[in-house]
Amino acid sequence: MKSYSQALKILKENKIEINDENINSSKSLNRVSSIDIYTNSDYPSANNASFDGYAIKSKDTNKLDNKIYQKFKIIGSIAAGDKPIKKKIKKFETVEIMTGALIPKSFDTIIPIEQINFYPNKKKARCILLNKKVPKFKHIRFKGSDYKKGDLLISKGTILQSSHILALKTLGVLNIKVKKIPKILFFSTGNEITNQQIIPDWKVRNSNSHYIHSLKENFLFDFKDGGILRDKDKLKFEKKIKKILNSNIDIIITSGAVSAGKFDFIPNVIKKFKHSSYFKGVAIRPGKPVLFAKIKGKQKAIFGLPGNPISSAACFRFFIYPYLQNLLGIKEEKPIKATLKNSFNKKKLFTRFIKSKINTTKNGNVEVKILKGQESYRIQSFVNSNIWTLLPAGKSKFKKGEIVDCFFPHQPNKTF
Repeated sequence: MKSYSQALKILKENKIEINDENINSSKSLNRVSSIDIYTNSDYPSANNASFDGYAIKSKDTNKLDNKIYQKFKIIGSIAAGDKPIKKKIKKFETVEIMTGALIPKSFDTIIPIEQINFYPNKKKARCILLNKKVPKFKHIRFKGSDYKKGDLLISKGTILQSSHILALKTLGVLNIKVKKIPKILFFSTGNEITNQQIIPDWKVRNSNSHYIHSLKENFLFDFKDGGILRDKDKLKFEKKIKKILNSNIDIIITSGAVSAGKFDFIPNVIKKFKHSSYFKGVAIRPGKPVLFAKIKGKQKAIFGLPGNPISSAACFRFFIYPYLQNLLGIKEEKPIKATLKNSFNKKKLFTRFIKSKINTTKNGNVEVKILKGQESYRIQSFVNSNIWTLLPAGKSKFKKGEIVDCFFPHQPNKTF
């Protein structure tokens, strides 16, 4: 049986290829950039006002002091979106300017509207009155002060968020190259699985397909439900795989039928296909009967997850998402570090994924509590949790106060 770290290494070394595509930047939310994206213009594109006020030449105020007032003739008004005044500016002239408006080249500083004295009065203002020296470059946003043309805007492998879309559209980046969304085909298995709401005691409601489908936006994949494979459907599954190998499906996931029981046909079917890598069984809890295979000569991967809902959820989070992350070129996910609030013992050789609850104390410390009900069949503790605590192999006792690694169950940890 492989260790969890050995299994992750195999997954990393056996990624399938996900192609690129060009899309409109406005539709890039939760897509992954395939290349570094650079700015194609300066931002701001020209010097502009950061305040409503009046633009002047600062040198015209060099000789002013509290005893000497100087009139500055108002020669116009410029709003954001207006073309700047191109006429030659004379000494002691000013222009009213609004936030965001381009500053005429002759002017080099702005006096905020709140500091202005008008002559003869505000309603009939023909001039502004100044009696002190005004320094250069006050309240000006300079060309290229935020981004210069050719600056790196977004790094390759970035999951694009709303803030990126804002920047892309502001800087006029229309189309970008991103990774295609990996396509997953999911099969539930077992005679006991049903989509009916009212069921007898010997049936089990289908939940795994609905749970994994619900994760698709956060974990960056497209989901297609392949339906339920019954205990007699071994040949049917084999035929489906043959068909899928020539389709646009990237990853096949099954839930259940991966152990060693009479009707656990998934491993035997998968072994009939040539694969460049294969493992079944990893020293983890929950989710020990987990399977992975990469089909030889095809850009296809297969995961066999346990049928137990909590085991299936854990294996998706700690096997399939790291695999997707690698396919898309996303930076490796970093754990959230938290202090254990209670002790926990486990088998030394096993990696445990523990249903837990994380919170921040009044002092700003991050703490995590291991919940009761760690058995894989218990759903209530999963509902009450908000984090997985990962306790690695090689150690059996984890004491209160230790620092442990944590991962959100329904979304990736943010990478920075």
